[in-house]
Amino acid sequence: MDEVQPARVDREELRCQIQAKYTDVAVEPEKGFHFHTGRPLANMLGYATEDVNGLPESAVASFAGTGNPFSMGEVRPGEVILDVGCGAGFDTLLAARQVGSSGRVIAVDMTPAMLEKTSAGAAALGLHNVDVRQGYAEELPADDVSIDVVISNGVINLCPNKVAVMKEVHRVLRPGGRFQIGDIVVHKEVPQDARDDIELWSG
Repeated sequence: MDEVQPARVDREELRCQIQAKYTDVAVEPEKGFHFHTGRPLANMLGYATEDVNGLPESAVASFAGTGNPFSMGEVRPGEVILDVGCGAGFDTLLAARQVGSSGRVIAVDMTPAMLEKTSAGAAALGLHNVDVRQGYAEELPADDVSIDVVISNGVINLCPNKVAVMKEVHRVLRPGGRFQIGDIVVHKEVPQDARDDIELWSG
């Protein structure tokens, strides 16, 4: 079998298209998208209703994940969590409540409108253990060997260079650290021309 070649897409152009799409999700969640969002999505993915009800409506409305990182277990009090592609803060805020005041959550996203929602959500809940940082999955703004748990939800599938993402996750995790993600996996081989189509990456 031929070796799979990396997708030949312009990374900066792809980032701009994805950022534009998710700015819309942040600013106009009622607009409707080709993917599920909001409270119906959270219910589909198995989040506990009481947990969702405890979040600000702004974080819930702009939720656009593909899975539930906490289905593999809640994070623990006192742990340091890194949320890769935090979006509007849905998973970030849940994690911040779980780790308590002795822990903290570093929320990373490349879209300013989403980061603003995460910050606003933390403030609305009176959470002082959320550290919001702009950055990319391939270049995480976190120190080496500093994180207990990396979570991510529907973001890594948007990154053409997944090896770079995994190297970054490995770099930041402490020995014995955990990687809990919800994402999309394709079980059939994707033709190279489809892999190279930037429109299929950004939707």
